[in-house]
Amino acid sequence: MAMLDGVASIRDLELEHQRTFIRVDFNCPLTEGDAPEVADDTRIREALPTIRLALEKGAKVVLASHLGRPKPGQPDPKLSLEPVGARLSELLGVDIYFPQDDCVGEAARKVVRELRDGQVALLENLRFHPEEEKNDEGFARQLAEFAEVYVDDAFGTAHRAHASVHALPRLLRVRGTGLLVEKEIAALSKLLDAPEKPYVAVLGGAKVSDKLGVIEALLERVDALLVGGAMANTFLAAKGVEIGTSSFEDDKLALARTLMDRARSGRGGRSVELLLPVDVMVAGSTESDEGSIYDVQRIPRGSMVLDIGPRTVELFARRLAGARSIFWNGPLGLFEKPLFAAGTNGAARAIAAASESGAFTVVGGGDTAAAVHATGEDVASKIKHISTGGGASLELLEGKKLPGVEALRGARS
Repeated sequence: MAMLDGVASIRDLELEHQRTFIRVDFNCPLTEGDAPEVADDTRIREALPTIRLALEKGAKVVLASHLGRPKPGQPDPKLSLEPVGARLSELLGVDIYFPQDDCVGEAARKVVRELRDGQVALLENLRFHPEEEKNDEGFARQLAEFAEVYVDDAFGTAHRAHASVHALPRLLRVRGTGLLVEKEIAALSKLLDAPEKPYVAVLGGAKVSDKLGVIEALLERVDALLVGGAMANTFLAAKGVEIGTSSFEDDKLALARTLMDRARSGRGGRSVELLLPVDVMVAGSTESDEGSIYDVQRIPRGSMVLDIGPRTVELFARRLAGARSIFWNGPLGLFEKPLFAAGTNGAARAIAAASESGAFTVVGGGDTAAAVHATGEDVASKIKHISTGGGASLELLEGKKLPGVEALRGARS
Protein backbone atom coordinates (compact mmCIF):
# COMPACT_ATOMS: atom_id res chain seq x y z
CA MET A 1 0.00 0.00 0.00
CA ALA A 2 1.94 2.98 -1.32
CA MET A 3 -0.25 5.36 0.65
CA LEU A 4 1.13 3.90 3.87
CA ASP A 5 4.79 3.95 2.84
CA GLY A 6 6.80 5.37 5.73
CA VAL A 7 3.93 4.87 8.18
CA ALA A 8 4.31 2.40 11.04
CA SER A 9 1.65 -0.15 11.96
CA ILE A 10 0.41 -0.92 15.46
CA ARG A 11 1.63 -4.45 14.74
CA ASP A 12 5.22 -3.18 14.87
CA LEU A 13 4.97 -0.79 17.83
CA GLU A 14 6.26 -1.64 21.32
CA LEU A 15 3.26 -1.02 23.56
CA GLU A 16 4.00 -2.90 26.78
CA HIS A 17 3.61 -0.59 29.81
CA GLN A 18 2.97 2.30 27.39
CA ARG A 19 0.03 4.69 27.62
CA THR A 20 -1.33 4.25 24.10
CA PHE A 21 -3.68 6.91 22.76
CA ILE A 22 -5.95 5.37 20.11
CA ARG A 23 -8.05 7.79 18.09
CA VAL A 24 -11.18 5.80 17.25
CA ASP A 25 -14.37 6.71 15.43
CA PHE A 26 -17.18 6.03 17.89
CA ASN A 27 -19.55 8.49 16.20
CA CYS A 28 -22.48 6.11 16.71
CA PRO A 29 -26.19 6.88 16.62
CA LEU A 30 -27.81 6.86 20.05
CA THR A 31 -31.39 6.15 21.06
CA GLU A 32 -33.61 8.96 22.29
CA GLY A 33 -34.63 9.40 25.93
CA ASP A 34 -33.18 10.02 29.36
CA ALA A 35 -30.95 6.93 29.26
CA PRO A 36 -29.62 6.74 25.69
CA GLU A 37 -28.01 3.60 24.37
CA VAL A 38 -26.01 2.85 21.25
CA ALA A 39 -28.45 2.24 18.39
CA ASP A 40 -25.86 0.89 15.95
CA ASP A 41 -22.54 -0.44 17.27
CA THR A 42 -20.91 -1.08 13.86
CA ARG A 43 -18.15 1.47 14.36
CA ILE A 44 -17.38 0.17 17.84
CA ARG A 45 -17.09 -3.38 16.52
CA GLU A 46 -14.80 -2.24 13.71
CA ALA A 47 -12.36 -0.81 16.28
CA LEU A 48 -12.23 -3.95 18.44
CA PRO A 49 -9.34 -5.71 16.63
CA THR A 50 -7.03 -2.73 17.20
CA ILE A 51 -8.05 -2.31 20.83
CA ARG A 52 -7.64 -6.03 21.52
CA LEU A 53 -4.20 -6.05 19.90
CA ALA A 54 -3.10 -3.12 22.07
CA LEU A 55 -4.34 -4.93 25.18
CA GLU A 56 -2.55 -8.14 24.14
CA LYS A 57 0.63 -6.12 23.79
CA GLY A 58 0.27 -4.93 27.40
CA ALA A 59 -0.68 -1.32 26.68
CA LYS A 60 -2.53 1.09 28.91
CA VAL A 61 -5.19 2.08 26.39
CA VAL A 62 -6.64 5.59 26.17
CA LEU A 63 -9.44 5.88 23.62
CA ALA A 64 -10.71 9.17 22.22
CA SER A 65 -13.48 10.02 19.76
CA HIS A 66 -15.98 12.64 18.74
CA LEU A 67 -19.75 12.13 18.70
CA GLY A 68 -22.17 14.23 16.70
CA ARG A 69 -21.85 17.98 16.23
CA PRO A 70 -22.18 19.77 19.58
CA LYS A 71 -22.36 23.55 19.44
CA PRO A 72 -18.89 25.07 19.86
CA GLY A 73 -17.92 25.29 23.50
CA GLN A 74 -21.26 23.88 24.71
CA PRO A 75 -20.96 20.31 26.04
CA ASP A 76 -24.21 18.47 25.40
CA PRO A 77 -25.11 15.59 27.75
CA LYS A 78 -27.07 14.03 24.88
CA LEU A 79 -23.78 13.65 23.00
CA SER A 80 -21.78 12.14 25.85
CA LEU A 81 -19.70 9.08 25.02
CA GLU A 82 -20.75 7.40 28.27
CA PRO A 83 -23.30 5.06 26.61
CA VAL A 84 -20.66 4.21 24.01
CA GLY A 85 -18.33 3.23 26.82
CA ALA A 86 -21.03 0.99 28.28
CA ARG A 87 -21.48 -0.82 24.96
CA LEU A 88 -17.72 -1.11 24.46
CA SER A 89 -17.41 -2.70 27.90
CA GLU A 90 -19.99 -5.32 26.91
CA LEU A 91 -18.21 -6.11 23.65
CA LEU A 92 -14.69 -6.21 25.09
CA GLY A 93 -15.63 -7.91 28.34
CA VAL A 94 -13.56 -5.47 30.42
CA ASP A 95 -14.28 -2.40 32.53
CA ILE A 96 -14.04 0.92 30.72
CA TYR A 97 -12.86 3.82 32.85
CA PHE A 98 -14.69 6.99 31.89
CA PRO A 99 -13.71 10.37 33.34
CA GLN A 100 -16.86 12.44 33.73
CA ASP A 101 -17.50 15.82 32.16
CA ASP A 102 -14.35 16.40 30.06
CA CYS A 103 -11.72 14.81 27.83
CA VAL A 104 -8.95 16.93 29.37
CA GLY A 105 -8.37 18.39 32.81
CA GLU A 106 -7.67 16.91 36.23
CA ALA A 107 -10.40 14.24 36.22
CA ALA A 108 -9.17 12.83 32.92
CA ARG A 109 -5.53 13.05 34.02
CA LYS A 110 -6.32 11.13 37.22
CA VAL A 111 -8.08 8.31 35.34
CA VAL A 112 -5.27 7.97 32.81
CA ARG A 113 -2.54 8.25 35.45
CA GLU A 114 -4.04 5.34 37.41
CA LEU A 115 -4.43 2.99 34.44
CA ARG A 116 -2.59 -0.31 34.70
CA ASP A 117 -1.39 -2.50 31.85
CA GLY A 118 -4.34 -4.05 30.03
CA GLN A 119 -6.87 -1.46 31.20
CA VAL A 120 -8.93 0.89 29.04
CA ALA A 121 -10.07 4.48 29.48
CA LEU A 122 -12.47 6.30 27.17
CA LEU A 123 -12.28 10.10 27.14
CA GLU A 124 -15.35 12.31 26.84
CA ASN A 125 -16.43 13.75 23.47
CA LEU A 126 -13.49 15.62 21.90
CA ARG A 127 -15.80 18.04 20.11
CA PHE A 128 -17.01 19.47 23.39
CA HIS A 129 -13.89 21.60 22.81
CA PRO A 130 -14.04 23.80 19.68
CA GLU A 131 -10.24 23.59 19.58
CA GLU A 132 -10.57 20.00 18.30
CA GLU A 133 -11.98 21.02 14.93
CA LYS A 134 -9.64 24.04 14.78
CA ASN A 135 -6.61 21.71 14.91
CA ASP A 136 -5.42 23.71 17.90
CA GLU A 137 -1.92 22.70 19.02
CA GLY A 138 -2.52 23.81 22.60
CA PHE A 139 -5.46 21.41 22.86
CA ALA A 140 -3.37 18.69 21.21
CA ARG A 141 -0.66 19.22 23.84
CA GLN A 142 -3.21 18.63 26.60
CA LEU A 143 -4.13 15.34 24.96
CA ALA A 144 -0.46 14.47 24.46
CA GLU A 145 -0.03 14.43 28.25
CA PHE A 146 -2.01 11.17 28.22
CA ALA A 147 0.28 9.10 26.04
CA GLU A 148 3.67 7.88 24.96
CA VAL A 149 2.26 6.24 21.81
CA TYR A 150 -0.32 7.42 19.27
CA VAL A 151 -2.40 5.13 17.06
CA ASP A 152 -4.92 6.39 14.50
CA ASP A 153 -7.75 3.94 13.89
CA ALA A 154 -10.41 6.50 12.96
CA PHE A 155 -10.64 6.28 9.18
CA GLY A 156 -13.88 8.27 9.25
CA THR A 157 -11.95 11.38 10.36
CA ALA A 158 -8.71 10.75 8.44
CA HIS A 159 -9.66 13.47 5.93
CA ARG A 160 -10.04 16.07 8.69
CA ALA A 161 -7.13 18.16 9.94
CA HIS A 162 -8.42 18.13 13.53
CA ALA A 163 -6.33 18.33 16.69
CA SER A 164 -6.64 14.67 17.72
CA VAL A 165 -6.02 13.50 14.13
CA HIS A 166 -3.40 15.89 12.78
CA ALA A 167 -1.73 18.02 15.47
CA LEU A 168 -1.52 15.38 18.21
CA PRO A 169 0.38 12.61 16.38
CA ARG A 170 3.08 15.10 15.39
CA LEU A 171 3.75 15.70 19.08
CA LEU A 172 4.50 12.05 19.87
CA ARG A 173 7.62 10.25 18.69
CA VAL A 174 5.98 6.82 18.44
CA ARG A 175 2.92 6.74 16.20
CA GLY A 176 1.23 4.50 13.69
CA THR A 177 -1.96 3.20 12.12
CA GLY A 178 -4.53 0.89 13.61
CA LEU A 179 -5.83 -2.24 11.89
CA LEU A 180 -9.06 -0.60 10.68
CA VAL A 181 -7.25 2.25 8.91
CA GLU A 182 -4.98 -0.30 7.25
CA LYS A 183 -7.97 -2.39 6.13
CA GLU A 184 -9.79 0.66 4.74
CA ILE A 185 -6.82 1.90 2.76
CA ALA A 186 -6.03 -1.57 1.42
CA ALA A 187 -9.59 -1.98 0.12
CA LEU A 188 -9.94 1.47 -1.39
CA SER A 189 -6.45 1.35 -2.91
CA LYS A 190 -7.58 -1.58 -5.05
CA LEU A 191 -10.03 0.78 -6.72
CA LEU A 192 -7.53 3.61 -6.95
CA ASP A 193 -4.46 1.79 -8.25
CA ALA A 194 -5.52 -1.01 -10.60
CA PRO A 195 -9.23 -1.87 -10.46
CA GLU A 196 -10.27 -4.98 -12.33
CA LYS A 197 -12.44 -4.10 -15.31
CA PRO A 198 -15.25 -3.47 -15.98
CA TYR A 199 -15.33 -0.95 -13.14
CA VAL A 200 -18.77 0.50 -12.32
CA ALA A 201 -19.48 3.29 -9.83
CA VAL A 202 -22.86 4.12 -8.33
CA LEU A 203 -23.35 7.62 -6.95
CA GLY A 204 -26.36 9.04 -5.13
CA GLY A 205 -27.04 11.52 -2.40
CA ALA A 206 -28.20 15.09 -2.49
CA LYS A 207 -25.83 17.25 -4.49
CA VAL A 208 -23.55 17.11 -7.50
CA SER A 209 -21.38 19.75 -5.82
CA ASP A 210 -20.75 17.45 -2.84
CA LYS A 211 -19.24 14.82 -5.11
CA LEU A 212 -17.76 16.90 -7.91
CA GLY A 213 -14.18 15.88 -7.14
CA VAL A 214 -14.91 12.17 -7.03
CA ILE A 215 -17.10 12.33 -10.17
CA GLU A 216 -14.24 13.91 -12.10
CA ALA A 217 -11.79 11.33 -10.73
CA LEU A 218 -14.11 8.41 -11.46
CA LEU A 219 -14.67 9.53 -15.05
CA GLU A 220 -10.96 8.87 -15.56
CA ARG A 221 -11.21 5.29 -14.27
CA VAL A 222 -14.67 3.75 -14.53
CA ASP A 223 -16.42 2.11 -17.44
CA ALA A 224 -19.87 3.14 -16.25
CA LEU A 225 -21.28 5.67 -13.80
CA LEU A 226 -24.80 5.11 -12.47
CA VAL A 227 -26.40 8.19 -10.89
CA GLY A 228 -29.44 8.32 -8.61
CA GLY A 229 -30.69 10.23 -5.60
CA ALA A 230 -31.42 13.93 -5.66
CA MET A 231 -28.16 14.57 -7.51
CA ALA A 232 -29.67 12.76 -10.51
CA ASN A 233 -32.35 15.46 -10.62
CA THR A 234 -29.71 18.03 -11.51
CA PHE A 235 -28.51 15.89 -14.43
CA LEU A 236 -32.09 15.29 -15.60
CA ALA A 237 -32.90 19.00 -15.40
CA ALA A 238 -29.71 19.74 -17.35
CA LYS A 239 -31.10 17.52 -20.13
CA GLY A 240 -34.32 19.52 -20.15
CA VAL A 241 -36.44 17.05 -18.19
CA GLU A 242 -39.32 18.56 -16.20
CA ILE A 243 -38.68 17.41 -12.61
CA GLY A 244 -41.58 19.13 -10.82
CA THR A 245 -40.74 20.44 -7.36
CA SER A 246 -37.82 18.03 -6.91
CA SER A 247 -34.67 19.15 -5.16
CA PHE A 248 -31.87 20.05 -7.59
CA GLU A 249 -28.98 22.50 -7.97
CA ASP A 250 -30.02 25.21 -10.39
CA ASP A 251 -26.53 26.74 -10.40
CA LYS A 252 -24.92 23.40 -11.36
CA LEU A 253 -26.87 22.70 -14.57
CA ALA A 254 -24.04 23.84 -16.82
CA LEU A 255 -21.60 21.73 -14.79
CA ALA A 256 -23.85 18.69 -15.15
CA ARG A 257 -23.93 19.16 -18.93
CA THR A 258 -20.13 19.43 -18.96
CA LEU A 259 -19.79 16.20 -16.98
CA MET A 260 -22.15 14.39 -19.34
CA ASP A 261 -20.16 15.68 -22.32
CA ARG A 262 -16.94 14.46 -20.69
CA ALA A 263 -18.45 11.04 -20.14
CA ARG A 264 -19.45 10.81 -23.80
CA SER A 265 -16.12 12.03 -25.17
CA GLY A 266 -13.95 10.32 -22.58
CA ARG A 267 -10.18 10.49 -22.79
CA GLY A 268 -8.12 8.79 -25.45
CA GLY A 269 -11.29 7.79 -27.26
CA ARG A 270 -12.67 5.86 -24.27
CA SER A 271 -16.16 7.00 -23.30
CA VAL A 272 -17.90 6.34 -19.99
CA GLU A 273 -21.46 5.08 -19.90
CA LEU A 274 -23.39 7.50 -17.68
CA LEU A 275 -26.78 6.07 -16.71
CA LEU A 276 -29.54 8.23 -15.24
CA PRO A 277 -32.97 7.15 -13.99
CA VAL A 278 -35.50 6.24 -16.66
CA ASP A 279 -38.41 6.08 -14.19
CA VAL A 280 -38.92 7.48 -10.70
CA MET A 281 -41.14 7.34 -7.62
CA VAL A 282 -42.81 10.70 -7.00
CA ALA A 283 -44.98 12.13 -4.24
CA GLY A 284 -46.38 15.46 -3.13
CA SER A 285 -43.74 15.91 -0.44
CA THR A 286 -41.23 14.03 1.70
CA GLU A 287 -43.99 13.53 4.27
CA SER A 288 -46.33 11.78 1.84
CA ASP A 289 -47.71 8.34 2.72
CA GLU A 290 -48.11 7.26 -0.88
CA GLY A 291 -46.22 7.63 -4.12
CA SER A 292 -46.54 6.84 -7.81
CA ILE A 293 -44.16 5.58 -10.48
CA TYR A 294 -43.65 7.73 -13.60
CA ASP A 295 -41.40 7.70 -16.62
CA VAL A 296 -38.90 10.56 -16.23
CA GLN A 297 -40.38 12.22 -19.32
CA ARG A 298 -43.81 12.37 -17.67
CA ILE A 299 -43.15 13.60 -14.14
CA PRO A 300 -46.26 15.58 -13.06
CA ARG A 301 -45.89 19.22 -12.19
CA GLY A 302 -46.08 19.84 -8.47
CA SER A 303 -44.65 16.41 -7.62
CA MET A 304 -41.29 15.56 -6.11
CA VAL A 305 -38.88 12.78 -7.15
CA LEU A 306 -38.02 10.75 -4.04
CA ASP A 307 -36.66 7.46 -5.41
CA ILE A 308 -35.63 5.71 -8.59
CA GLY A 309 -38.25 3.46 -10.17
CA PRO A 310 -38.31 -0.31 -10.81
CA ARG A 311 -37.20 -0.03 -14.47
CA THR A 312 -34.19 1.99 -13.33
CA VAL A 313 -33.38 -0.61 -10.68
CA GLU A 314 -33.44 -3.27 -13.41
CA LEU A 315 -31.31 -1.09 -15.72
CA PHE A 316 -28.72 -0.52 -12.98
CA ALA A 317 -28.77 -4.19 -11.93
CA ARG A 318 -28.03 -5.34 -15.50
CA ARG A 319 -25.03 -3.00 -15.71
CA LEU A 320 -23.76 -4.07 -12.29
CA ALA A 321 -24.10 -7.77 -13.11
CA GLY A 322 -21.15 -7.70 -15.49
CA ALA A 323 -18.86 -5.60 -13.33
CA ARG A 324 -15.62 -6.84 -11.77
CA SER A 325 -15.12 -3.77 -9.54
CA ILE A 326 -17.91 -1.70 -7.97
CA PHE A 327 -17.90 1.41 -5.79
CA TRP A 328 -21.12 2.83 -4.33
CA ASN A 329 -21.57 6.06 -2.40
CA GLY A 330 -24.89 7.78 -1.72
CA PRO A 331 -28.47 6.45 -1.35
CA LEU A 332 -30.60 6.48 -4.50
CA GLY A 333 -33.70 7.84 -2.77
CA LEU A 334 -35.12 8.93 0.56
CA PHE A 335 -34.31 5.49 1.96
CA GLU A 336 -35.04 6.46 5.58
CA LYS A 337 -38.73 6.15 4.69
CA PRO A 338 -39.66 2.61 3.59
CA LEU A 339 -41.96 3.99 0.89
CA PHE A 340 -38.95 5.51 -0.87
CA ALA A 341 -36.33 2.83 -0.09
CA ALA A 342 -36.99 0.36 -2.93
CA GLY A 343 -34.40 1.87 -5.28
CA THR A 344 -31.63 1.92 -2.71
CA ASN A 345 -32.52 -1.59 -1.53
CA GLY A 346 -32.55 -2.82 -5.11
CA ALA A 347 -29.10 -1.39 -5.76
CA ALA A 348 -27.78 -3.00 -2.58
CA ARG A 349 -29.11 -6.40 -3.65
CA ALA A 350 -27.68 -6.02 -7.15
CA ILE A 351 -24.25 -5.14 -5.78
CA ALA A 352 -24.40 -8.04 -3.34
CA ALA A 353 -25.27 -10.37 -6.24
CA ALA A 354 -22.31 -9.03 -8.25
CA SER A 355 -20.11 -9.62 -5.23
CA GLU A 356 -21.26 -13.24 -5.06
CA SER A 357 -20.29 -13.56 -8.72
CA GLY A 358 -16.74 -12.47 -7.96
CA ALA A 359 -16.81 -8.67 -8.24
CA PHE A 360 -14.76 -6.63 -5.77
CA THR A 361 -17.43 -4.46 -4.14
CA VAL A 362 -16.91 -1.43 -1.91
CA VAL A 363 -19.59 0.67 -0.23
CA GLY A 364 -18.65 4.15 0.96
CA GLY A 365 -19.57 4.82 4.59
CA GLY A 366 -22.14 7.09 6.20
CA ASP A 367 -25.70 6.89 4.88
CA THR A 368 -24.73 4.34 2.23
CA ALA A 369 -23.41 1.89 4.81
CA ALA A 370 -26.56 2.44 6.90
CA ALA A 371 -28.71 1.80 3.84
CA VAL A 372 -26.95 -1.49 3.07
CA HIS A 373 -27.38 -2.72 6.63
CA ALA A 374 -31.02 -1.59 6.55
CA THR A 375 -31.58 -3.69 3.43
CA GLY A 376 -30.60 -6.71 5.46
CA GLU A 377 -27.55 -8.33 7.00
CA ASP A 378 -27.83 -11.14 4.44
CA VAL A 379 -27.10 -8.43 1.84
CA ALA A 380 -24.48 -6.51 3.85
CA SER A 381 -22.50 -9.67 4.58
CA LYS A 382 -21.94 -10.26 0.86
CA ILE A 383 -20.30 -6.86 0.21
CA LYS A 384 -16.52 -7.21 0.16
CA HIS A 385 -15.88 -3.96 2.04
CA ILE A 386 -18.23 -1.51 3.77
CA SER A 387 -16.26 1.58 4.67
CA THR A 388 -16.67 3.42 7.97
CA GLY A 389 -15.80 6.73 6.34
CA GLY A 390 -17.90 8.31 3.61
CA GLY A 391 -15.99 11.56 3.22
CA ALA A 392 -12.60 9.93 3.73
CA SER A 393 -13.32 7.23 1.14
CA LEU A 394 -14.37 9.84 -1.43
CA GLU A 395 -11.28 11.97 -0.88
CA LEU A 396 -9.03 8.92 -1.09
CA LEU A 397 -10.61 7.91 -4.41
CA GLU A 398 -10.09 11.47 -5.64
CA GLY A 399 -6.39 10.83 -5.10
CA LYS A 400 -6.10 13.33 -2.26
CA LYS A 401 -3.71 12.89 0.64
CA LEU A 402 -5.47 12.33 3.96
CA PRO A 403 -4.23 14.64 6.77
CA GLY A 404 -4.70 11.90 9.36
CA VAL A 405 -2.40 9.56 7.45
CA GLU A 406 0.16 12.20 6.51
CA ALA A 407 0.55 13.14 10.19
CA LEU A 408 1.77 9.59 10.89
CA ARG A 409 4.52 9.60 8.32
CA GLY A 410 7.98 9.08 9.71
CA ALA A 411 6.72 7.19 12.77
CA ARG A 412 9.39 5.29 14.65
CA SER A 413 9.18 2.32 16.97
